[in-house]
Amino acid sequence: QVQLVESGGGLVQAGGSLRLSCTASGRTFSTYVMAWFRQAPGKEREFVARISWTGGSTYYVDSVKGRFTISRDNAKNTVYLQMNSLKPEDTANYYCAADRNQFATTREYDYAYWGQGTQVTVSS
Repeated sequence: QVQLVESGGGLVQAGGSLRLSCTASGRTFSTYVMAWFRQAPGKEREFVARISWTGGSTYYVDSVKGRFTISRDNAKNTVYLQMNSLKPEDTANYYCAADRNQFATTREYDYAYWGQGTQVTVSS
């Protein structure tokens, strides 16, 4: 089992940047596919980005392509989400997710482990 703790959220003006971090417990982090999801008030949780075990493969929802970058440091048991050119519509609670299934993709139910979330608010 793995426990996930997100950090790095906050309030930022439109056009600004934030870097979210998600640190995992345990010694098998490198065997987990990692992803970021987000949930805005009154909306369903949506997929944002995914990264493979080694970090060699990434995938993004269209709305963040070219602005967000997911990366991981397996030595530090941490996955990151660098968010640039932020927009008010990026405002949401951002969740880190993990699963050992290498075929886990964009669906919530692909991921067995979740963090508690970190709030990102982008002001216009």
